[in-house]
Amino acid sequence: MTVMDNVNIRPEDDPLYSRKVLEMVTVANEYCLFLEKAEEFSADELYNFLQKISPLIYLKSALLPDIEVEDEDAVEHYVSEEQWESLFNILYNKFGDRDQFYFVDLHERSHNDPVKGSLAESFTDIYQDLKDFLLLYQNPHRAFKENAVRECRRLFETRYGYRLINAQSALHCLQYPEEEADIF
Repeated sequence: MTVMDNVNIRPEDDPLYSRKVLEMVTVANEYCLFLEKAEEFSADELYNFLQKISPLIYLKSALLPDIEVEDEDAVEHYVSEEQWESLFNILYNKFGDRDQFYFVDLHERSHNDPVKGSLAESFTDIYQDLKDFLLLYQNPHRAFKENAVRECRRLFETRYGYRLINAQSALHCLQYPEEEADIF
């Protein structure tokens, strides 16, 4: 059954086509398209873009509706390991010695020691989740769209939301380094 086959739901009442979902599609698409052209940009241009779009991704992801899924098997993953590695290497090479950052992993309850993170790895992981969401959502069958929204929300809650926050903090420090000054 395609999306258009479901005549019982008016388009304006369908959560799959709600403003919240369509805005998430728009922001995710902008993010993915930009990163797919990452080779064309300097590290500073990448930092600038990522600093601005990261809060939008977080906000739009947090607003996604809870979608009930009729067919849980209608899920596919599209980003291959080779595609992931290619984007990671591009970003890692662009970021150079500014790729690495430290954060306290609040999920790790056994210690509060700083953990090493990578901007390239974080933003490539986010790319993978959002690209899979976009490609799954583009499928004309309703079940795939339902799973796209549900999976995107689940991955935000369990994976890329936390990575986004940590990477955003590191980006902020890169964009606005503290000047050594007397505080008192």
